[in-house]
Amino acid sequence: MLAAGGIPVIDADLVAREVVEPGKPALRDIAARFPGVLRRDGSLDRKALAALVFADAGERAALNAIVHPRIAEEVANRMAALAQAGQRVAVYEAALIVENGLQRDLDGLILVTAPPEAQIARTLLRDGTSESEARARIASQLSAEEKARHATVVIDNSGSEANLSAQVQRLIARLRQES
Repeated sequence: MLAAGGIPVIDADLVAREVVEPGKPALRDIAARFPGVLRRDGSLDRKALAALVFADAGERAALNAIVHPRIAEEVANRMAALAQAGQRVAVYEAALIVENGLQRDLDGLILVTAPPEAQIARTLLRDGTSESEARARIASQLSAEEKARHATVVIDNSGSEANLSAQVQRLIARLRQES
């Protein structure tokens, strides 16, 4: 909705997928650390990797140490390109901003919340994972209450799409006014 409203959005999930494409150093490092997570075509088997890292905090930390610096570098490059092009505001979309302390380097933090059961249902639909895998992913993150302590704006995504859209439109107006 932000992108549709003209606010550039840099999606950490998309960047994360790009930095682990075949031929990229991150994929080589992941394959060395986590044998058996590559498909025959040399691409990353995300489900196999997720099964390893969401079941073990140490394994997740090892993966994050490989991937997060590369994501940060690419995001910084994209933000710099937007700034150089005269863009005064952009949004970095990522699930683990607070967990990684990245909010300290941002001008603000927008938190989108939904009840845990809605998060699980949406994860099942989006990712095609099992309920236990969805619960493990959500449990690996800080609670919405903890994240809200760092937020500049909180958007409640527990209601209708119309309600969500109204909140996002108010946010877009605010971002344009503040920039």
